[in-house]
Amino acid sequence: MQPFKTICSRAIPLVVENIDTDQIIPARFLKATTREGFGENLFRDWRFNREGSPNPEFVLNQDRYHGQILVAGKNFGCGSSREHAAWALYDFGIRVVVSSFFADIFKNNALNNGLLPVQVSQDLLDQLLEYLQHHPEAEITVDLSSQQISLPAASLQSHFEINAHKKTCLLQGFDDIDYLLSQKEVIAAFEENRSFA
Repeated sequence: MQPFKTICSRAIPLVVENIDTDQIIPARFLKATTREGFGENLFRDWRFNREGSPNPEFVLNQDRYHGQILVAGKNFGCGSSREHAAWALYDFGIRVVVSSFFADIFKNNALNNGLLPVQVSQDLLDQLLEYLQHHPEAEITVDLSSQQISLPAASLQSHFEINAHKKTCLLQGFDDIDYLLSQKEVIAAFEENRSFA
């Protein structure tokens, strides 16, 4: 994974609650076992009409909205536990998802795959969604080191929580195996000095 640096980007407001993983990446596209290529089918049934033409009403098909940050309604990533949902968002170019609540399994899958879920209060989420719909050029800054999210144009700012281990992994670009390998000498020293009773 790429190390997570501060993201300053325009954002995509997706004003929908209870977005489940089958809406993020429909089950019929889960045939591959590698992470690449899922982005083209992200929100497939919302982005495209039945005959395959782009749905102009869907936010990802509107030129005014783009960026590395998706701001979505509460309860994002509910439903089945497919890791492919995080893969699809990441492959599409999304690096941060902002919501007022994330399903636990989705949240863990996201963190394990370089995608940062930023949980904010419902009040802040409502303000972000409202502002972005009227000011699509506005940029959000997400600073993982200080755990701050801000929308300077609207004078909005908030701290967000993240597991300390996952924060370290994201900042270093590590998955859990990479992290263990980075601690190889510490683990070896512990094993060498451990006494057996």
